[in-house]
Amino acid sequence: MRVNQIKPATLFVSAACISALCAADATAQGVEPAEVDPSVEEPAIVVIGTGLPPSPASSAYDTQELDSDQLISTGSGRIEDALSSVAGFQQFRRSDSRSSNPSAQGATLRSLGGNATSRALVLLDGVPMADPFFGFIPFSAIAPERLANVVVTRGGGSGPFGAGALAGAIEFNSADLETLGKFGGYLYVNDRGETESTAHLAGNLGRGFGVVSGRWDRGKGFFTTPADDRVDASASAQYDSWSVQARGVAPLTDTIELQARGLAYDDRRTLRFEGADSSSCGQDASLRLVGRGEWKFDALAYVQARNFTNVVVSSTRFVPVLDQRNTPSTGLGGKFEIRPPVGDNNVLRLGIDYRRSEGELYETAISAFTGAISERRNAGGVNTDLGIFVEDDLLLGRLTLTAGARLDRYTIREGFYTARNAASAVLLEETYPDRAGWTQSFRGGALFDAGGGLKLRAAAYTALRLPTLNELYRPFVVFPVTTNANAALANERLEGFEAGIDFSPSDALAFSVTAFDNRVKGAIANVTLDAVTRERQNIDAIHARGVEANAGLDLGAVRFDGSIAYTDAAAEQAGAAFDGNRPSQTPAWVGGATISYRIGETGRVAATVRHVGKQFEDDLESDVLPAVTTLDAYVQLPLSRDISFVMRGENLTDAEIVTRNQGGSIDLGTPRTIWFGVKLGR
Repeated sequence: MRVNQIKPATLFVSAACISALCAADATAQGVEPAEVDPSVEEPAIVVIGTGLPPSPASSAYDTQELDSDQLISTGSGRIEDALSSVAGFQQFRRSDSRSSNPSAQGATLRSLGGNATSRALVLLDGVPMADPFFGFIPFSAIAPERLANVVVTRGGGSGPFGAGALAGAIEFNSADLETLGKFGGYLYVNDRGETESTAHLAGNLGRGFGVVSGRWDRGKGFFTTPADDRVDASASAQYDSWSVQARGVAPLTDTIELQARGLAYDDRRTLRFEGADSSSCGQDASLRLVGRGEWKFDALAYVQARNFTNVVVSSTRFVPVLDQRNTPSTGLGGKFEIRPPVGDNNVLRLGIDYRRSEGELYETAISAFTGAISERRNAGGVNTDLGIFVEDDLLLGRLTLTAGARLDRYTIREGFYTARNAASAVLLEETYPDRAGWTQSFRGGALFDAGGGLKLRAAAYTALRLPTLNELYRPFVVFPVTTNANAALANERLEGFEAGIDFSPSDALAFSVTAFDNRVKGAIANVTLDAVTRERQNIDAIHARGVEANAGLDLGAVRFDGSIAYTDAAAEQAGAAFDGNRPSQTPAWVGGATISYRIGETGRVAATVRHVGKQFEDDLESDVLPAVTTLDAYVQLPLSRDISFVMRGENLTDAEIVTRNQGGSIDLGTPRTIWFGVKLGR
């Protein structure tokens, strides 16, 4: 596997951010205090470490929260596994971040996707996490044990960074010092000899706190190729990934706090054949200033440096045919949101945000017969989005009304594609015209408290998504199928509405159901041209209608959580062979349920069953991925106050999970896997 190098400059910025927190807090403490009356008690400064609280009308939209127990009590220990308990959440493939290509790990909701790019806005402490070039989510770098909770909002968004929230938003919130404890970690081993380890140290930074954490996952993997189809060149899905995060929070005044986070990660995998290696790496840094006074505000700035490599191996000659050797990209952005004091019954949000994505690909085509270089390719471009947003919530007794709007100025520019032969002679050289425009997005909703724990809600919305640099300029190969890029792709636009009820007569019981109708106009899909060629195209629409339901029952030690979604999704293109078909990789039925039992303060036993309905590999519905039901388990038994024995089980019934089917060429998902080990801390 090839190794990506971490950029020292980005790590230096991350370290400098944390150092700035210490300096800011030390300076604040070093100021000579004014003479005070000892009889007057000083107000305590409370450090929270999060953004501003959700607005009162956020519940008017279909929202689900997963707490820390739900995030860590999965069979696999992966964050995408925990998200699978949210009805409607989907990655492009059924594989997790140990046995899929990183570029296939987009996140979407409600079957609103025609390819592997994310249609949901994914945030970590307010920072967009999608890869600036590809749009996939680096799930291996988002460790569940570092998080306090995840909030998932389905449906288009018009708030901060709303231009990416076509299908909704997934917000990861980091845990604070009290939740994490001053130290913790674990070491697990599975029945294939693979390991998963993590550790963190946390402590006070003056009146604030700091956390440093790391995680390392490695293993020889399992064979994704069925036994009858393996050849001498077949390889197991080896993986080796690590991530390190440093986070600090310090108060500047009694109402303003500074937050900083630095993240570095590296993720390497091998899929199907020896030498078919892929890698992704990244270094992120962010600063956030949150004010909780009369004029509340949230200011955020971030920088991301990412890279991706991939080697394609022929499935007939088993030699490299394409070396996607380097795909560097940079993401820059920020936001400023302010909430002026406009009365107790009114919450007004005003703000501006900006995102810039820049990247290039460098790849080499290789002859399968001679091993000689046949072509060298270089392509890339720059996308930007500047958004202005406003949202107002009005509280009228039992009725809460909300309305919001965004105005986005987007640019797609500096696009190019160059192909040269082995002697560097130009075979093809194209530059694409710059494009720019303005677009509007709106959302509004109503929430009525009918009493007795019953709430009624309804919402309507529009949303925008720019095509990624990957969709515009980078072709890719999953041998023998080539999917071509399309520099002329237009923006996707969502129009949708929903209505639902939430019923929670007590803290022990919660139930919700939502009916929705969402249409993505100009949806970008991988359209089949012939048996070995596809192209990214804007089709007329993807239309998804369905019902989502969630239920929770908390009886103290015993807890039940369940969700189910039915989505009737169809690709629409008059006269096309795929008109009326389900979009690629989108099941009609998805559901899951977890029952857990708490043992003391740290002990827990949980069992999870999940069902994913039949899916189709492509837009023509020619190859089927059969429905599958899996059973996972998690057991944590305390041995002492700070030490626990943990066992986890993935796919305990050893169900066959088909993750890819191209004309009978099949990949399989995780077989039965048993983990065990020791955990320190909560």
